Amino acid sequence: MAARRITQSSINWSALAERVPANQKTSFGAFKTKSDIYVRAVMANPECPPKIDWAYYKKLVPVAGLVDGFQKQYDALTVPYPKDTVSPQVDAQIKESQSEIASYKKVSEQRIQNYQKEIAHLKSLLPYDQMTMEDYRDAFPDSALDPINRPTFWPHTPEEQVGYKSKEQIEAEKQGHH
Repeated sequence: MAARRITQSSINWSALAERVPANQKTSFGAFKTKSDIYVRAVMANPECPPKIDWAYYKKLVPVAGLVDGFQKQYDALTVPYPKDTVSPQVDAQIKESQSEIASYKKVSEQRIQNYQKEIAHLKSLLPYDQMTMEDYRDAFPDSALDPINRPTFWPHTPEEQVGYKSKEQIEAEKQGHH
């Protein structure tokens, strides 16, 4: 398989630069500079090596068969181009990522629909500044004050209630500390 000459970079540097975080812009700039220098160095050389005038050297070199031996070795020389063994793995990862993205989008669309329902419900309620305590209790029965069924102590925050345990206390109890 003959290697084809790459005439320009297939990297969209401007699109890539948009995704680079601000704290890594200098590293990205250095990387792009090194890449550009490498591409320029490769492009400075011809695509094919220059042809050797073997007849000229046969006339010039007095040792019989030396130039013929070199020519035979030179013509037999082939530089192997590495086989592409990574592309199938990359393609598999791309397909896997695309399926993950599609499932994430599907779940996100469901969440969006649920949030839109919640927003529609909240918009259908009275404005908070116009609600009475009874209106609030009817709209939000779980968070409303219920002094008969669930009495609480002022200021009615979870930290001030009987039996409240902080996250640290719960963790300590899980680990066996009191």
